[in-house]
Parts: sequence; C-alpha cells; structure tokens
Amino acid sequence: MSKCICIMGESGSGKTTAMRTLDPKTTLYIDADGKGLSWKGWRKVYSAENKNYIRTDDQNTVLTCLRACESSDKYKHIKTVVIDTINSIMVADEFRRRAEKNYDKWSDLAWAVYDIVTLSSKLRDDLTIVLLAHTQTEVDDMTGERFTRILTNGKKLNKIGLEKYLTTVLISKQVDGEYRLITRDPSSTCKAPMGAFESDSIPNDITTVIKALEDF
Repeated sequence: MSKCICIMGESGSGKTTAMRTLDPKTTLYIDADGKGLSWKGWRKVYSAENKNYIRTDDQNTVLTCLRACESSDKYKHIKTVVIDTINSIMVADEFRRRAEKNYDKWSDLAWAVYDIVTLSSKLRDDLTIVLLAHTQTEVDDMTGERFTRILTNGKKLNKIGLEKYLTTVLISKQVDGEYRLITRDPSSTCKAPMGAFESDSIPNDITTVIKALEDF
C-alpha cells in the first residue's frame, strides 16, 4: 500500500519549495498549476525529456499516470509522485464544463478528485504520493475562531471531506520569515500518525516527512 501525504497551504507558503529535496531520478512531478517549480535550476533536472515532468490539469491524465506507476515497467524506478496542485485539477474541470447546466458535472468533478485521493494510497508499497493543495480558512461569526481545511470546489466535495481519506495532512507556512511545515494544529484539519513527528513545526523538507513516515 502506497503512502499518501498532503501538504496544504496558502499560495506562496512554501508547498512547492518543500519538494526541492526530492531525487529527480526517482520522482515524477505532475505540474497541474502549470507554473513551473520554485527553485533555481529546476528545469535542468525536471523536464519532459527527462521523463519526470508532466504539465497537465486533466484528472483522467493524472489517474492514468498514477496507474502507470503501479503497473508499467516504464515507471518502476519512480518512488515519489507529486501532484501540484489538486485544486488546479478541480478548477480546470469546472472551466472546461462551464457551459453545462446540469448537476451531473459537480458530481463528476467530486468523484474525479475523490478517485485521485483514494487511489494515491492503494498503489505499490514503495511509492509515495504527495498531494499539494490550497487552503481555505473559515471564521466563526460568533466566536471569531478560525478553522483551516483543504479548499474544494462545490458542496459535494465539501461533504465528502478529502482529509478523512488521508493519514498525513501538513500545513505549509511562513514563520518568522522561514518556510515551515506544521504537523499539529487543532484549528485545522492538519494531522499525522501518532509519534511520527516530535515537534509541531518541522523544516520545509518533504524528504524529512517521508523518512519520518517510513515505519507507518
């Protein structure tokens, strides 16, 4: 069974930057945002020519890539797949089908994203899927309390609740001018396996996260 890790955060909070320490020789990067990566020199190691970089926001293409990592010899060397971000997949599908007036398109969108999230934990044992996601923060009008979760499109996805299918959801933040990953935060859907992380705030480094989760 593969491991699935979600890093959620606001734009510019360091989600993509956390991926900089991955080995490009064993990583497949799916750039759904289409904005490229966020560190100098990334084009030298991630590209279509290197067969480790795919720019697509089509959910069916993403699902095909995940299934290929499970079954195709072409991807047997891949140990980590990054999907950056699942929100761009949601938005792209909504815009492609904007002329449709029926309710089915919202149901189809919900199931497409659900399929990506659930498949990500059902692949081969030596594979890690990293889902990057934007956040939304809701404020209680009465108490002023804030609660942060994965940003989703449509009421059906809100009802599904993507986080409940994930065992590890971390938040990327800037803390005192430094990118950090938050492992525990009661005012959000952030969560991690018990005992995986000693601190509530760890370096912005996905390889550290993957190593910490090796025994879970």
